[in-house]
Amino acid sequence: MKKIVLLITITALFLGGCSDWLDVNKDPNVPTDVNTELILPAAEASIAVRLGGNLFNVTGFFAQYWTQAPEANQYNSITTYDLRTDFMDNDYTEMFAGALNDLERIRTKSVDAEDWGNYLVATTLRVYAYQILIDMFDQVPFTEALKGTEFPQPKWDNGQTVYAALLAEIDEAKSKLNSDSEVANTDLILDGSLDEWIGFANALKLKLLMRESDVVNVTSQVNALMSEGMFMTQDVAFSGFQNEVNKRNPWYETTKQLNTDANHVATVNIIRFMASKSDPRIGTIFNLAANSDTYEGMYPALKEIELGHLTGDYSRPFLSPTQPVYLFTMAELHLFMAEAELMLNNSAAAAKPHFEAAIDASLALHGLDADPTLYNAPGSSYYFDETASQNALHELIFMQKWVSLCAVNNYEAWCEMRRSDVPKYFGNMDDFGDGSTYVAGQYLDPAKNLLPDGVYYPYRLPYPDAAKSTNENTPSLTGTTGFTTKVWWDTK
Repeated sequence: MKKIVLLITITALFLGGCSDWLDVNKDPNVPTDVNTELILPAAEASIAVRLGGNLFNVTGFFAQYWTQAPEANQYNSITTYDLRTDFMDNDYTEMFAGALNDLERIRTKSVDAEDWGNYLVATTLRVYAYQILIDMFDQVPFTEALKGTEFPQPKWDNGQTVYAALLAEIDEAKSKLNSDSEVANTDLILDGSLDEWIGFANALKLKLLMRESDVVNVTSQVNALMSEGMFMTQDVAFSGFQNEVNKRNPWYETTKQLNTDANHVATVNIIRFMASKSDPRIGTIFNLAANSDTYEGMYPALKEIELGHLTGDYSRPFLSPTQPVYLFTMAELHLFMAEAELMLNNSAAAAKPHFEAAIDASLALHGLDADPTLYNAPGSSYYFDETASQNALHELIFMQKWVSLCAVNNYEAWCEMRRSDVPKYFGNMDDFGDGSTYVAGQYLDPAKNLLPDGVYYPYRLPYPDAAKSTNENTPSLTGTTGFTTKVWWDTK
C-alpha cells in the first residue's frame, strides 16, 4: 500500500508538469533533506514519464510503427518530420533537473551512509538517463554537470567519452556491494531486489558496449560479461499505473487529455510484416480496422497528400491506462546477446538460442504463450538458419528487435534502427506503387518528408533551446543539421 500511495503522488506530480521548478544547474548537494526512500520513486517516475510519454509517441513515428490518423491533425508536424529546435525542451530539462538531480542526491547520501545497494540503483538509473540523452543529442553536459554554482554553465562532453565514463561507473558501483547491501522498499521498478538490479546494471552495460561496437573493440568486455551470466530474469519496467486521471500510463494520459484515442493509425510497414509472419503479437498491439475487420496499415504521412482516407479504414494501436513503461526487456537482452555471438564471435550456433529465447520473452511480455512453431523449422516465420550469411542473420536479429520493441520501447527501436540501418530502406511512394512489390517491414520515405532529400528519418535531435538559452557552452547546429548529423556511434 505504501508503494501505491507513493506512485499515485509522484505520477500526478510529473504528469502535471514541472516547468516552474526545473533548473539544469540546480545544486543537488543542498536540497531540502529528504530520505532515499522518498527520492528514489520520484527519480524513477521522472525517467518513466519521459520515456513512456513524449519520447514513446515521437519515436513511434520515427520507427514507422504508426502515423497520423487521417481524420486528426495533432501530430502532422511529427509525421512529416517538420520538427523544431525546442522539440525536446521538456524532456531534456526534466531528465536533468528531475531525474539526474534526484539520483545525484541519492548517490551522495548513499556514499555518506555506505548504502551501496541504493548507490548501485541510483548509478544504474543515472547511466540509463545519460544513455537516453547521449543517443538523442550526441553530446551532453557531464563532467561539469550537476555541480551547482561551481559550474553554472557546464561544458558539453562528447558521447564516446561519456559512454566510457558510464561503463566505469557501473563497474565502480558493483564493486562496492557487500553482504549488507539492500535496496529501498519504495523501488517501483524491480521491487527492491538487489539481484535484479545487478542484472539490470549488467544488461545496461551490455547495451552500451554493443551500441558502440562499430566504433570501439568491445569483444573481450562483452564476452566477459556474457560469461558471468549475471543478468536480470524479468522485464525491467515502471508499473503500477491506475485507470484514474493523472495516475495512468503517460502516453495514454496525453491521449486522453487530447480527448481522442484516434490520433494514430498503424503503418503499412509493421502491419504487413507482422501479418506476413502470422505473428500473434499483432493482435495485442493493434486492433482490427473498424471498416473492414482486418489488419490494415497506412502509408506513412499519406494523409498529408491524399484526401478521403478514414481512420476507420486502418488498425490503431491499443491504448492501455495501466501499461508499464519498459526500460529494458528480456527480449531485448537476448537479442543483444544474439548479436554479440553472431557479430563479435562469428558464431551463428551460439546466437540461435538467444534469438529464439527473445521471441518467447517478447510473446510473454504481451501475455502470449511460447510458440516454437514461429522459429523451430525451415520455412517457419522466424527460422534462424545457421547456414545463412552473417548479413542475412544480422538483418533477422534486427528485424526481430524492431518487432519486439514495437509499442514497448519505441525510443530504443529508433536507436537500434539508426545503428543497424534495419529495417532496410525500400523507397518512396512511386517505388511503393500499389504495394505489390513492397518488401514487408522495410522503411518508406514518408509521403511528405520535410527533411532534406535522401534523409528518410531523423538521425538525431537538435540541442534543445532550453539548454542554449541558459548555457553558452551548448554546441550549435544550424538548420536541418540538428536532425541530419549522425550521433557518434552511427557509422552506417
